[in-house]
Amino acid sequence: MKQTNAFEKFLPKKKNSAIKEEFKQQKRKWKKEREESIERAKEAKRKGPGAASVTGKTAGKGKSAGRAMATDSEKEHGKARETRQVSSTAARGKKGKEEGAQKFSVVKAIQSMPLNKYIAHCGVCSRRDAAGLVKEGKIKVNGELITEPGHKVNPDDEVKMQGKKLFLAHNLVYILLNKPKDYITTMDDPQGRKTVLELVKGATNERIYPIGRLDRNTTGVLLLTNDGELTQKLSHPSFEVRKMYEVKLDKALSKADFDKILKGVTLEDGTIYVDALAYADSKDKTIIGIELHSGKNRVVRRIFEALGYDVRNLDRVMFANLTKKNVDRGKWRFLKDKEVRLLKFMNTSFLRKARKAEA
Repeated sequence: MKQTNAFEKFLPKKKNSAIKEEFKQQKRKWKKEREESIERAKEAKRKGPGAASVTGKTAGKGKSAGRAMATDSEKEHGKARETRQVSSTAARGKKGKEEGAQKFSVVKAIQSMPLNKYIAHCGVCSRRDAAGLVKEGKIKVNGELITEPGHKVNPDDEVKMQGKKLFLAHNLVYILLNKPKDYITTMDDPQGRKTVLELVKGATNERIYPIGRLDRNTTGVLLLTNDGELTQKLSHPSFEVRKMYEVKLDKALSKADFDKILKGVTLEDGTIYVDALAYADSKDKTIIGIELHSGKNRVVRRIFEALGYDVRNLDRVMFANLTKKNVDRGKWRFLKDKEVRLLKFMNTSFLRKARKAEA
């Protein structure tokens, strides 16, 4: 049985067999030419002094010719190799130019974009909210009022929102914050209350905003970014983004109310169904774990209030598979590249199903 060397992959690799064979053939050719030249010189000596002198010259010429042939052969070989290198370089250059042209065409193609997408890329809000701003007549492009969200704009166009010029965000930023109490999830507050942006002040020069909202007294996972497309995705109901909360009630949740929540609770804006419900502590039935994907305002508090419970404490422990692990209350961290990729491709099957249903 053939034994394999465990360190074989660390050994220097052998040269290409085709290249080695080419050198061997060239070497054989030179050797043959040298031997023929020597044979011609010996033959001239055997024929006599006169012939030798004449043939000697011929032999000399033969040797010179042999050397010349060898030199010519070497030159030809060098030229051939040079030609191959040049052609290879030219091919790479041509390929590089083609790829460059493709990249340029791609860049050129993506420069023009819908107005609502442009606004989202400026870090103002999500694409969905941006469409609302356009329809409300709050956006001007090159001094002209635009009310169509799909209006095409270029990066060099001047886009203003209520007189303030907007700029595209070149660096996408993703920050996970463990929100404490007494902070609101808005860009600014006329009443002067503390906002979550104060907690991430200095983290980036880009203009970021929170995805979704948490009540002033709700704590836990909150994602802030300037990526309008991701915000649109994580906010849209069709993606069914999971959210998990730990709820502290003023009294123990009865078995009857537990079953009611599982069957669905009817509120003023429709019936809410949860994905999972459990007692977080078997000895303390005032602490409940609840998972749902509804994005309606204050939905968790309203579920329990509809059944006669007062929510003393509400903590979001998970949002779109992101948890607050190793992030203390009031602290934040940047998302890892892998986490961003997972968010961008999360639950895409839901959107495909929705599109098929609409078709």
